[in-house]
Amino acid sequence: MQLLQSFPPSLNSLSKPPKKLYFEGDVRLLDLQCVAIVGSRRPSAYTRTSVLRLAKALSLRNVIVVSGGAMGVDALSHEGAFPNTIGVMATGLDIYYPKVNEKLIKSIYTNALAISEYEPGFMPKRYSFVERNRIVVALSEAVVIAQADLKSGSMQSAKIAMKLGKPLYVLPQRLGESDGTNYLLSQNSAKIIDDIDAFASQFGNKSLIEDPLLAFCKQESSLQAALAKFGLQVYEYELDGKIRIEGTQIVVQDG
Repeated sequence: MQLLQSFPPSLNSLSKPPKKLYFEGDVRLLDLQCVAIVGSRRPSAYTRTSVLRLAKALSLRNVIVVSGGAMGVDALSHEGAFPNTIGVMATGLDIYYPKVNEKLIKSIYTNALAISEYEPGFMPKRYSFVERNRIVVALSEAVVIAQADLKSGSMQSAKIAMKLGKPLYVLPQRLGESDGTNYLLSQNSAKIIDDIDAFASQFGNKSLIEDPLLAFCKQESSLQAALAKFGLQVYEYELDGKIRIEGTQIVVQDG
């Protein structure tokens, strides 16, 4: 891991900016437009599907999805946007927390970007999750709370966003399944995302970047290399007819 030499200007909006930031991965992602997606560690099946679609739609427009590396919505946000994603960690970067996300976190270190204000060896504390949240929000042009209980870390992120003047968005949710986001709507504190593509089109530019998996396969035809970078998403693309697997090689389909 390395120390970041210069901080993104957006962090200056915080009352207590981090004194230093460690990083693993590609710091150039900090120069691109960012949108945060955060939420419950136990999302519903509907939320899981919606978050993956939303993160993917933003990634295709060269927008970087920022989240906190936790289980549930955070992990889905990173996966859907991968490799256009930044993980802000509540631990030292030599600590893989939560352990269930170790594979994902290592992939972020290698192919995306992870940052932390904590020294190597720092184990997560209750306060470090709140402190992490402020960086997630400050880095982002807008914040999406996908699903949240009234008393949750995600609602703390919503408060930080409102304090910093960041626009808040939520997914439509059924009564009783996401009382926090429904409360934000009732108070006119957030806007609803009723069309994922329309929401994503507010950010970035789809013409600026190819689908990252297809762009990778055009440069590197090895199936093993593609699986190492994108995992099972490779086989989803084969089923969709976007690529063809021929033995150990990948051929990108025209059109």
